[in-house]
Amino acid sequence: MSLAIRPYYPDYSTVPTQHHFNPYADNGGSIVAIAGNDFVIIGADTRLSAGFSIYTREQNKLFSLSGTTVLGCSGCWCDTLTLTRILKSRMQMYQQEHNKVMSTEACAQMLSTMLYYKRFFPYYISNVLVGLDNEGKGCVYSYDPIGHCEKATYRAGGSAGALLQPLLDNQIGQKNMLNVKPESVTKERALSIIKDVFISAAERDIYTGDSISINIITKDGITQETFELRKD
Repeated sequence: MSLAIRPYYPDYSTVPTQHHFNPYADNGGSIVAIAGNDFVIIGADTRLSAGFSIYTREQNKLFSLSGTTVLGCSGCWCDTLTLTRILKSRMQMYQQEHNKVMSTEACAQMLSTMLYYKRFFPYYISNVLVGLDNEGKGCVYSYDPIGHCEKATYRAGGSAGALLQPLLDNQIGQKNMLNVKPESVTKERALSIIKDVFISAAERDIYTGDSISINIITKDGITQETFELRKD
């Protein structure tokens, strides 16, 4: 006499259901900034995408905060709009209260404080702030999502930041190179390097492409340029 084996069918109605809440979206984009003795150049691509969908090919990700300060943002676009709107409002309040424009150093510190204030629900953005300091020299400030700030002369961020930073370390920082004397970069060479690294990033990163918005900041003001990239 053989015993029939009854198959076991679990009752999924009694299994706890896990719900996920993800308020963030990564809309891509890359930023590169290079500073010199009397200038600073920042560039960002204009592709706004999500996954394999491209929302627009003409989105400017550089925000002019004053005549000597520009902020580049990439990542979650709704967070970018919120952060830049609050940042511009606070700079206007500062100007009205003190009757002067906020310096680049003060703006960099204020941005760090604003990001740290949101540390428990941070802005999902890669921020690079550039400008001229009180001595007229170019400076670059980079941030992590909760406000840690680092001052440098060159920086790459965004979706292709890990690809672009080694190129800048080699071409600008001259890292691990023998018999090379460090020298300050010229404005023409910095502009050429920014275009070259974005061309390289567009070949490897699907979230970087279409064109570059470039801002050149000098004592005379901000000059804007565009440079076309591949669109596929």
